[in-house]
Amino acid sequence: MDCLVRFAQVHESFRKPELQALADLSCIDVKFLDYSQYSPHCIIRLSDEDAARTLIRRSILGQNIYELWGSGSTYDELHQDIERRTSNLRPKYKTSSFKFEVHAYQAKRSLAEQNALIQGFRYLGFDGPIKLKDPEQTFCIFEECEWAVEQPKRLFFGRRIASSSRGIIDTYTLKKRKYLSTTSMDSELAFVTANLTQAAPGRIFYDPFVGTGSFLIACAHFSAFTMGSDIDGRAIRGKNGINILTNLQQYDLLDKHLDNFVADLTHSPFRKVHRFLDGIICDPPYGVREGLKVLGSRDGSGKNEIPYIDGKPAHLQDHYLPPKKPYRFEAMLDDILAFAAATLVYRGRLSLWMPTANDDNDSGGDLEIPRHACLQVVSICVQGFNK
Repeated sequence: MDCLVRFAQVHESFRKPELQALADLSCIDVKFLDYSQYSPHCIIRLSDEDAARTLIRRSILGQNIYELWGSGSTYDELHQDIERRTSNLRPKYKTSSFKFEVHAYQAKRSLAEQNALIQGFRYLGFDGPIKLKDPEQTFCIFEECEWAVEQPKRLFFGRRIASSSRGIIDTYTLKKRKYLSTTSMDSELAFVTANLTQAAPGRIFYDPFVGTGSFLIACAHFSAFTMGSDIDGRAIRGKNGINILTNLQQYDLLDKHLDNFVADLTHSPFRKVHRFLDGIICDPPYGVREGLKVLGSRDGSGKNEIPYIDGKPAHLQDHYLPPKKPYRFEAMLDDILAFAAATLVYRGRLSLWMPTANDDNDSGGDLEIPRHACLQVVSICVQGFNK
């Protein structure tokens, strides 16, 4: 069956990869028939309605999925296409309660204009009661317009099948979170990244730059088991009893959390353990404020010495901060890929955020993407910023 997915018009380069990742996770065969990052409307082909419900259920960038009843560049073409496609579909819903909605992209319709458009679909012959609240069926007219052009360039008509999980963005918004830092990942992008990495029940996910745990929260929401580490013990311990566990407890997700620990990627206790992670999801620190560092001294001294404070080993004291040395970003990328190659199960995924100054190509096609012989690049998504 052909379906229309209505996307939120944000993070455009993430939308198709997220949908494809969710299809692969649920073993759904999806074919993209019409997709553009400049349009909120995407036409896909699926096996049946159950596949459509499963696909959209946990999407963040998708809003709703519809059974496509028709499309065209004018209303005459749209009505002709509906007549052609739906002769066998319409009798199923003849007596169902229903309502109509009009969605105009880059345009606005008055109530009078919307009613006039809806009246043009009287030939569908629905005899059921009109219910504006909780109808059995919702039919939607979609107009896609060019900016400041009155006439739509594309029209679609469909029956709503299911809605996405986009509403959880407000539930997990950083504005309501108890433990934050200046680099806490936005809840929307954290959940999109969890979908790209295919967090799911029974899987183990690890964030080696855990910070305040935004990725752990997103993965735990999707019932994956989570754990995290950070070179800065203060991030793990928190302050005044508020820490990562506080955030997980806030959302009743503690039962999905394994543990947190202080470590950097080059001194990971997992180094000798192979193939047990289903996903690695991380946003490494970079820039002047959040510069990269690893454990060790600049001159290499102190490797065989245990420092003492007040007669006690310094590293056993609560407020101990181990010495650190600079860490090149390129070296960090190589180490993450090597770590992923050594610890991810077959078909396990690594989602890695990295900075780029590519202003000419928002698609990411020309970006310098790190590579590893044991890993395959699945998708490249670019978060654009206003210049």
